[in-house]
Amino acid sequence: MRPLSAACLALAVAVFSASPATRAAPHIPAHDNVIVEKLPVRANDPAVRHLRELRSAHTAAPDNRDVAVRLARSYFDLASAEGDPRYVGYAEAAIRPWTTLPAPPTDVILMRALIRQYRHDFGPALRDLDAVVAAGPGNTEALQWQFALHLVQADYAAARERCTLLAPLTTPLAATACTAILDGINGRSRPAYARLAAALALRTSTGTAAGSIDADYRQWLLTRLGELALRAGNKTQAEKHFREAIATGVIDGFVLAAYADLLLEEKRPAEVVTLLKDWGTSDILLLRLALAEQALRAPLAAAHRQALADRFAAAALRGDKLHQQEESRFALQLQGDAAKALALAVENWTSQREPRDARVLLEAALARGDAAAAKPALDWMASTGFEEPRYRELAAALARLPAKDASGTVTGAKP
Repeated sequence: MRPLSAACLALAVAVFSASPATRAAPHIPAHDNVIVEKLPVRANDPAVRHLRELRSAHTAAPDNRDVAVRLARSYFDLASAEGDPRYVGYAEAAIRPWTTLPAPPTDVILMRALIRQYRHDFGPALRDLDAVVAAGPGNTEALQWQFALHLVQADYAAARERCTLLAPLTTPLAATACTAILDGINGRSRPAYARLAAALALRTSTGTAAGSIDADYRQWLLTRLGELALRAGNKTQAEKHFREAIATGVIDGFVLAAYADLLLEEKRPAEVVTLLKDWGTSDILLLRLALAEQALRAPLAAAHRQALADRFAAAALRGDKLHQQEESRFALQLQGDAAKALALAVENWTSQREPRDARVLLEAALARGDAAAAKPALDWMASTGFEEPRYRELAAALARLPAKDASGTVTGAKP
């Protein structure tokens, strides 16, 4: 799961993802005007100027907890926007004097939870969030983050409970989005799509300033509709929604990655290069750019492959495992190393189990000829009824692989 901006609350897929790890996870805003994070952050961005002001205030009053927590939150937002985990370290340092207390204040516990989930310490993060909710049952931000973390770990019952708790605290559109995200994973993508599309249309048609939806939130909703359309097998509609999301002018890494993946699957690499040529600072987008350049035999393909290899090597030296989904895809599709890709995909599945995590596992297992290694993802598909056609095609191809015994010896071919 992509580490998420506190400003955009629990953007899950996720997903997405995106983590600078990286994909978006579901975001269930408390209000329809909640801002979704933007990538990348520029030096003159107001958020960066605000960060400088907070750093000065923290230097002047290091014992001021409110300033320290706000500084940590700004660092966290910057880490989410730029994909640079160093900022998470700075955030952790800002609140450390209070995290060592026997009973840290609630705002510190929430900030610690965000830092922990960034590092994929999901268990401790959820325990922190439980403590925050116990102290304030109406804390929508903590509930939203709980939803996101339960979703990324495929605990759909717990995630749905959070939707129920959030419903009276948020807008009808946001409540619809919460359940639609879950239904879209659990074999009901078509009704989920219809329900969310209708809710968005109704909300948009109010025509009042109070009823308007800002570009950031509209972009997020359109991206979710694109995902649901893909899961229902409607690539044309998915592309329409991704293009609409980008046209809002609020272009974040997740919608770009989702649209690039669709273009790559449709054998349209030149459009991917046009889309992503200025986004090389993002690992997840550089991966897709390199895949497109490889397909086109473009001059920069080799340089971008090497840049990705260097970034993954640096992450390994730091003990950073946030990019395993992308690294698995890199190993398989750009290095041709199915064994390494499968090892990464298997390990990645132990910590996060979103649809794209299943896909990299299915693809790596198929390339390696090891259907048994894909069993966790296949079991997940069977239990959820996940519908996206490409996943079904991969599962069918794995079922046709020759059977092997415990030693890996082929014992027979399947029809």
